[in-house]
Amino acid sequence: MARTSYRVRFAGGNGFELAGIVDRPDDLESFPVAVFSHCFTCNKDLKAIVRISRALAEAGIAVLRYDMTGLGSSDGDFSRTTFTTNVADLRAAIRFAATDLGQVTAMIGHSFGGAASLAVAGSEKDWETGFSLSALITIAAPSDTHHLAKLLANRDPEIQRSGVGKVSIGGLSWTIRREMLEDLLSHDLTAMIGKIKSPTLLFHSPVDQTLGFDHALRIMGLIQSSPSVETPVSLVSLQGADHLLADRTADLEFVASTASAFLARYAQPST
Repeated sequence: MARTSYRVRFAGGNGFELAGIVDRPDDLESFPVAVFSHCFTCNKDLKAIVRISRALAEAGIAVLRYDMTGLGSSDGDFSRTTFTTNVADLRAAIRFAATDLGQVTAMIGHSFGGAASLAVAGSEKDWETGFSLSALITIAAPSDTHHLAKLLANRDPEIQRSGVGKVSIGGLSWTIRREMLEDLLSHDLTAMIGKIKSPTLLFHSPVDQTLGFDHALRIMGLIQSSPSVETPVSLVSLQGADHLLADRTADLEFVASTASAFLARYAQPST
């Protein structure tokens, strides 16, 4: 199916303008709409996000991929952001996509973008404000926010000691403030995951060197243990894949084709 891609800018959730790219199918009057959130310190132009988004558009699914505050082409200071601001940006992206593309029925989150997607999917506040989420997909997502706080603190004790430090991620140096760690520790993501009601598809590699496979198992268990509703949840093991899905093109093709089938089944807009 033919695809159209175009750049957008919209008001984020923290007072800064965010940059995004829409990949959408041509010549369709109705299609599922998904918002794609990137990993920690990544952006919308990560190879995995670009390839998956374009493949989904060519399969008849519109995708908004965007840069969170202070990353990529978005405005703002990354060092002043937190998990709370990430979630606010995701909500703003959903609002924009609903205006630009139509009813948003799905979220896709990669790594820490998956954590933000899990938080919104399990938020009673978001259900009350009318988000029409029908499907959730995560790729290498964490089951809590605390592990990242501990990882960052261990990499540079100055963050806790003096309030600001430097951490190397992906070959780049990032300024990390104590406020980010405190915010990460303040969230109970596991409680929010247990409230997810939408069909969920989890992708995770059993040899992920960044985030263990146990996180995917925990997410699946938390969703399945919800006492209020039986939520369909599936876990797809990406044998041999790396955390960023950067090593093998076949991994991206498999994720895209499986995700498109999942979204075609669960994320069709209401008529």
